[in-house]
Amino acid sequence: MTRVCVEDFEKDALRLLDKNALDYYRSGAGEQLTLNLNREAFKKIRIRPRCLRDVSNIDIRCNVMGIDLKWPLGISPTAMQKLAHSDGEGANALAAGNVGSIFILSTLSTMSIEEVASVAPNTNKWFQLYVYKDRSLTEKMVRRAEEASFKAIVLTIDAPIFGQRRSDIRNGFSLPSNLRLANFQSLQAAAGVQSDGEGTSGINVYVARQFDATLTWKDLAWLVKLTRLPIILKGVLTHEDAILAREVGCAGIIVSNHGGRQIDTVPASIEALPEIVKAVGNDLVVMLDGGIRDGNDIFKALALGAKVVFVGRPALWGLACGGQKGVEEVLNILKKDFEISLALAGCQKLSDISGDMVAHESTYAKL
Repeated sequence: MTRVCVEDFEKDALRLLDKNALDYYRSGAGEQLTLNLNREAFKKIRIRPRCLRDVSNIDIRCNVMGIDLKWPLGISPTAMQKLAHSDGEGANALAAGNVGSIFILSTLSTMSIEEVASVAPNTNKWFQLYVYKDRSLTEKMVRRAEEASFKAIVLTIDAPIFGQRRSDIRNGFSLPSNLRLANFQSLQAAAGVQSDGEGTSGINVYVARQFDATLTWKDLAWLVKLTRLPIILKGVLTHEDAILAREVGCAGIIVSNHGGRQIDTVPASIEALPEIVKAVGNDLVVMLDGGIRDGNDIFKALALGAKVVFVGRPALWGLACGGQKGVEEVLNILKKDFEISLALAGCQKLSDISGDMVAHESTYAKL
């Protein structure tokens, strides 16, 4: 059967992935209220289309932080992608480059910074960073990203520890012995992601041992000064933190709740977006991930002030279904869908999208 939407890839991926990998990728924290809210919140936003406008020539190109893109969508950092396909992060990076997107490589990747740079030299790549207790490891990774021509550092700030993902605990999630956290092979870090036994998740054990939970805004100022690359904060959900990000010299923000995987019952990313855009949207590049599944979602996020959006799980489902080709199929479906949404809303280019083209469902009277 021809796959025509992200959901088709997800359904096939559910059949293809083993339980250890599948539950790791799809699970959220706690009762998964925020995980589900990321999708439900988009459904509560209505598009207000404008008609009788010339939409004969659609142009979705954009420039984000000095990078020319074919369209305003990229791939979020997701860990251990070889759990989905043997080509792992390299396949995702190549697909992103071929479709004109940004690829963000996770610190917890199963291909190293250098391997991904070698496989996908022409892709616009950013590096997602966790700060380790051993700060020298953090500094070395930043330097390696610089040397490998990555164009930004994306610091995840919502994960001093990892959330309680019940499926991972039940499964005793561990990274299979044939895979490794590739960025640490030569850095003296404990690279094993192994459960301590029944009732524990290997990834939570690893994070508790390795990540620096003392990290504060003062440390962020250190990171800004450490590198010539722009610093983007991922995991901002409040205008207060957005303002602090501006004060310490960050270049951008990704409004994100970590795919609903950290603290449950926080708002959907799209719900948090407007207050952050209002607070810093003239000073920082505001982006979003969480819940994007079709062209209408992309349109809604841009109308509410995001400059670019990112997808995580959809790229993993494509990866599971066909490696690089599968990811490209997912991205091309989203790209075409967005072009249709843009035209039917009465817009020819991204600058035509305005905030008054969307409204919450409560705006309309109940019939």
